[in-house]
Amino acid sequence: MTSTGKLWGVGVGPGDPELLTVKAARVIAEADVIAFHSAQHGRSISRGLAAGYMRDGQLEEHLVYPVTTETTAHPGGYQGAIDEFYESAAARLAAHLDAGRSVALLAEGDPLFYSSYMHMHKRLADRFEVEIVPGVTSVSAASAALATPLVERDEVFTVLPGTLPADELTRRLRATDAAVIMKLGRTYPTVLEALERSGRLREARYVERASTPQQRVLDAVDADNVPYFSMIVVPSPSNRAETPTDTGEVVVVGLGPGDDAWTTEEVRAELAAATDLVGYVTYIDRVPPRPGQIRHASDNKVESERAAFALDLAKQGRRVAVVSSGDPGVFAMATAVIEVAAEQQWNSVPVRVVPGMTAANAVASRVGAPLGHDYAVVSLSDRLKPWDVVAARLSAVAGADMAIAIYNPASKSRTWQVAAMKEILLEHRSPQTPVVIGRAVGSEQESVRTVTLGELDPESIDMRCLLIIGSSMTTVVDTGSGPKVFTSRRYPSETSA
Repeated sequence: MTSTGKLWGVGVGPGDPELLTVKAARVIAEADVIAFHSAQHGRSISRGLAAGYMRDGQLEEHLVYPVTTETTAHPGGYQGAIDEFYESAAARLAAHLDAGRSVALLAEGDPLFYSSYMHMHKRLADRFEVEIVPGVTSVSAASAALATPLVERDEVFTVLPGTLPADELTRRLRATDAAVIMKLGRTYPTVLEALERSGRLREARYVERASTPQQRVLDAVDADNVPYFSMIVVPSPSNRAETPTDTGEVVVVGLGPGDDAWTTEEVRAELAAATDLVGYVTYIDRVPPRPGQIRHASDNKVESERAAFALDLAKQGRRVAVVSSGDPGVFAMATAVIEVAAEQQWNSVPVRVVPGMTAANAVASRVGAPLGHDYAVVSLSDRLKPWDVVAARLSAVAGADMAIAIYNPASKSRTWQVAAMKEILLEHRSPQTPVVIGRAVGSEQESVRTVTLGELDPESIDMRCLLIIGSSMTTVVDTGSGPKVFTSRRYPSETSA
């Protein structure tokens, strides 16, 4: 290897020649060969940035791309043409390296960040000595142009290519705290669509040709004639410039039943966008703290008061997320918020509901498909409705031969309802009816077991449990992965008389 030359991957920065590093300037000046890419028009931005550091007599390798769009007559299509070009360009550089010459291959920004250099690196690094000179990226230049920090503390920063489909861009924008979207140009309409759908358009900023005399900084919606060398910056929640509003909004969200993986990306985006969180303290504690976000935790028995408080905050221009476990529309806060929002003093406040996974589906998934056919959902709590109503509904559903998901079966102050439920159900169901007991599903304390209705011990049920009572069609079967419970979607055919 000592008889061959050395390949340098040299980052020349985002566009301002003064943003080249001292090392990059030295390597460019000392190299035997300066290599650089350009489109077919022949103008190379990277060579222009390096020109002031080059010396007379240096050899130059101008690597001109054969195509700039995915339209080509090459028999292998666009990818075939590009692969052929990279092989040819690598061979040209290898000839210099084999001759003992040092080669500085220039790269805009950083050589290992969306750079043409990488394609040469993969073809040459196993044959020659290689060293990378990192450069200032366009992301850093865009952040500097905005004079806005990108991320801090535990926030997540995502770099996205604008060439992704709108659905994928939307999903990733919802799932991150801060982002930049690169490779714009013809992709810009798709990027705008994703920003709108993800709820990030209002905070997105457009930066064009950062650090150059042609630099432009605009709101994303105001950009026109968008070139490839531009990007969208979505600042982190900690550094987002809030736009004052006369009226905020209330968004009721469901975190899912316990596991953070069951919190949807849409819910995460709403939590990130909120100025205030309102909810039961146990659920609020599941949401990671964010700088500048105010948390209003309360007891679990003041739903109407909590809803009114959230709506009052929204009237003051706040973006309020009311936090529920599971799905907000299943024995949770969505009903209370909408009911209170209908009152005249709050009926001008926008209210939205964002769904979450409900506990019944989480418990069912652990054992198979016990809710695979018609089923009912009943809460045993008699705090907001009389027990006579609960008992009548249990009897009606049991008589209709439907599987039943039982929420709120017991609490510290309610200890007799499970036994009463069992007595009612046994009037209609066989003692052999499967009963799934899911406790703290989605948490480290999770336990799931299946017993028969006759075996069900009311004393073993607490406030963290959810029960699924099978129908006459619910069966426990042995599979290769262990016992499973399912409720068939097919009833036996009736025999004709």
